[in-house]
Amino acid sequence: MQEIKEVKIKDKNFPESLRNIPKAPERIFVRGEILPEDKVAIAIVGARKCTSYGKQVAYDFAYALAKNGVTIVSGLAIGIDGEAHKGALDAGGRTLAVLGSGIDDNSIYPYSHKSLADRVLENGALISEYEPGTPSLKHQFPERNRIVSGLSLGVLIVEAKEKSGSLITAGIALEQGKDIFAVPGQIFAQSSKGTNKLIQEGAKLVLEPQDILDELEIAGVNIKKQKIELTETEEKILKHLKDETMHINDIIKRSGLAANSVLTAITMLEMKKIIQNIGGNIYTIKI
Repeated sequence: MQEIKEVKIKDKNFPESLRNIPKAPERIFVRGEILPEDKVAIAIVGARKCTSYGKQVAYDFAYALAKNGVTIVSGLAIGIDGEAHKGALDAGGRTLAVLGSGIDDNSIYPYSHKSLADRVLENGALISEYEPGTPSLKHQFPERNRIVSGLSLGVLIVEAKEKSGSLITAGIALEQGKDIFAVPGQIFAQSSKGTNKLIQEGAKLVLEPQDILDELEIAGVNIKKQKIELTETEEKILKHLKDETMHINDIIKRSGLAANSVLTAITMLEMKKIIQNIGGNIYTIKI
């Protein structure tokens, strides 16, 4: 097992961004490495019970931001958190996971993310204010959220219900003077009630990763998507998906194309990572 280091607030290697936050932790336990470049960090958080749309948004934003040299901070939880860590790692970027439990192998929570925690250690760190051996207790998760936001320049909320831990994180980040970003969702979706309300109350609405880079004046590499060759059928389908999500039956009906041609084209567009099924055979163009 990789060494767990105790870092006290008076130590030189204690993260500077954590020193002056309200209720700053007197010490943290670190497994892995916190590097100087981790000062440029964005927290990505959201619902555990998230939609496929939320998962894709979290992954894509984390991937693009990490490609631009931004460290992704999250809480290793099931759902949005996990996708954010995966996106950053798949991009070859750095990520920090702040746990509401001990960071030794036996205490990692959720344990189903043990393999993900191992990946984080390869290009980032596991962090906790709780001693090794500390189990996960309900009250510890809201407490750890101040560290998640404290390590970051801003917090991106991807999906959240009206009452959720993610909104607690947003409130804490606001107290810390951090920027709050939110991804809009359908007004009828319970999973987007919280994020839409945040936007209504003044959170910065973001539609693409570049919005965050611009707002925080982070000089990114401005990733350009490679031009992909499309068939005439694929282009016709994308034209119909340009402005709205659509069920496959509606795509067939509106395009006037044969069902088997649409099914083939849909499969190819998914393989090319241009569109995605967000559930129930409803398709949308990816970010």
